Amino acid sequence: MGFEKLQMIISEVLGVQAEDVLPEMSFVDDLGADSLEIFQIIMAIEEEFDVVIDENAIEMIETVEQAYQAIGQSEDI
Repeated sequence: MGFEKLQMIISEVLGVQAEDVLPEMSFVDDLGADSLEIFQIIMAIEEEFDVVIDENAIEMIETVEQAYQAIGQSEDI
């Protein structure tokens, strides 16, 4: 499981440079994501990492680091 993969997913959905996506960044405040884009990121994470992220965990994700941690705590498909 690589942070670089997560950076690429976020980069593709939000149109930002992957190397500019840092763990402490907020999806909304720092990256300007709206709820639809966050949903797209979560769906892409689940597909790319072949996992299912718990709905309760999804509601708690506000930062890139929290999304990365959710991948590690998710269930493999």
